[in-house]
Amino acid sequence: MIVLWTDALIFILCFIVLALMFYLRGKEHIKRPLQQIAHNKTGMVSLVVLLFFIVIGLLDSVHYKPADNKSNEIISLLDAFAAPLREHGEKTYSSPFAATLYSKEMMTLANGTTQWGYPRLAFGGSHLDDPERQHLADILQKTAQGLAQGVGLSLLVVLLLPELLKRLLPKPTTWAVLTTVFIILSSAYTLCYLSGYYHVLGTDKVGEDVFYQAIKSIRTGLVIGTLTTLVMLPMALIFGILAGFFQGWVDDIIQYVYTTLNSIPSVLLIAASILMVQVYMANHEEDFTSVIVRADMRLLFLCLILGVTSWTGLCRLLRAETLKLREMDYVQAAHALGVKQGMILIRHILPNVMHIVLISVVLDFSSLVLAEAVLSYINIGVDPTTYSWGNMINGARLEMAREPVVWWSLSAAFVFMFALVLAANLFADTVQDAFDPRRSS
Repeated sequence: MIVLWTDALIFILCFIVLALMFYLRGKEHIKRPLQQIAHNKTGMVSLVVLLFFIVIGLLDSVHYKPADNKSNEIISLLDAFAAPLREHGEKTYSSPFAATLYSKEMMTLANGTTQWGYPRLAFGGSHLDDPERQHLADILQKTAQGLAQGVGLSLLVVLLLPELLKRLLPKPTTWAVLTTVFIILSSAYTLCYLSGYYHVLGTDKVGEDVFYQAIKSIRTGLVIGTLTTLVMLPMALIFGILAGFFQGWVDDIIQYVYTTLNSIPSVLLIAASILMVQVYMANHEEDFTSVIVRADMRLLFLCLILGVTSWTGLCRLLRAETLKLREMDYVQAAHALGVKQGMILIRHILPNVMHIVLISVVLDFSSLVLAEAVLSYINIGVDPTTYSWGNMINGARLEMAREPVVWWSLSAAFVFMFALVLAANLFADTVQDAFDPRRSS
């Protein structure tokens, strides 16, 4: 097994989250908001969608070298499961569910003559003897077969889940969750089944499957969102609370730091940092033995850079909230009773700003996923060899200028990114409503 830096940090973060859940599971002040989240259908449905993306990201974060690998290639568990998508490439562009290339070219026929037309694909629709007559009927038949098998598998899973969910969720929410699981599993299985016969989202300029690219990009989006938040959160939390609680020279110094940092254009700062990383990797090539290790290191540094440049907004919110909380009666009473300042910060200030932290973390996750797309579009994001929605959008720029238009790469990146960001935003609204103390009954 090969452990990349981002792989290790992802699983450490998962362990921390699980440990925190175990620690808080019996706390009374946590039960009420968790029960409120459990009663919210929109929040639970969005959580199911997020968990689906997370499972794919975790599968893509377990890397190893195959035993029969002669090229020293590093792959993930997701690559192993998606081997047909990864290995069955084409010559160049092909549209979704196509059996021929997207553009005409000179073909050499079996009898030795040449003809101007659309060449057959090496994989997509290769099982068809006569694509012109069999194509549409075969797609409908394969879709029906895949959907029937997907529905059967989904029903099996859905029948096993109610016993587990009825202890955690009320009945209306349980049905919403089961319906979402059924739709996701049925759709995912159908797409995977069809991918064994066609390129369901077409291929790009070099003939690589776009559906495979979109799935592989999920990990990059999750890494950018989670690891950057992990870097940003401690600085914002510590500096924001300290500035609001102690005021005076502590507040002045912290305000000076984040005001100065905000005055630097973030894009220029990120670009300069990425260029420094590239220079370092170019001068120390012996430390980066493969393309995936090099790309992973650049992804890690991008997370660090984004974290250092994005903590100021949350820091200001926490400072303002702490300024208000320090004047509350219970905080003043704690001061009068001689409670130590550290205890006041931990027992009275920190719990009452956590609703801001939670909603900001989830919303920042969404904005960071979108930020990666923008940064990759202007070539200062992740490594060009890394699968990401930003690189897909960047590669689609020239494709959209073709005639006829190659639209599927941009559309695939948009749909997957939209689903992840929408689910994160809806879950963020649910978390905010549940943990905001002002909404407590």
